[in-house]
Amino acid sequence: MLMHKLDENRPELWNPSPEFIAGMGAFMEEATQAGVLLAGEGLRPSSVDAGRITVTGGRSTVTDGPFTETKELIAGFALIQVRDKAEAMEWGRRFAGLFAGAGADMEVDVRRVTEWEDLRSQP
Repeated sequence: MLMHKLDENRPELWNPSPEFIAGMGAFMEEATQAGVLLAGEGLRPSSVDAGRITVTGGRSTVTDGPFTETKELIAGFALIQVRDKAEAMEWGRRFAGLFAGAGADMEVDVRRVTEWEDLRSQP
């Protein structure tokens, strides 16, 4: 999974330009054509219909957005299926490159999804 984060305190980053949207569309189309894209979506800022559930000491607490104590939030993702970490990192590098033109300092986390079969095969 490729997850990108944005600074919640920079609202302009949450309103992508037409050029950025076109670039993301081209990336998603290329990933689809390559057969690696399973899903991909952007997320709304935490000020729009967001909530957070925190569990501490067995008790849960619900907090409505915006999450002012959090500078960077996951802003979107692309779920890809690739052969190995090297291929995932290459797609992640290209995904991150889309944001360079938007003037966003950001990072993309590349994480392997644990599938049910991974859990069942553990001793």
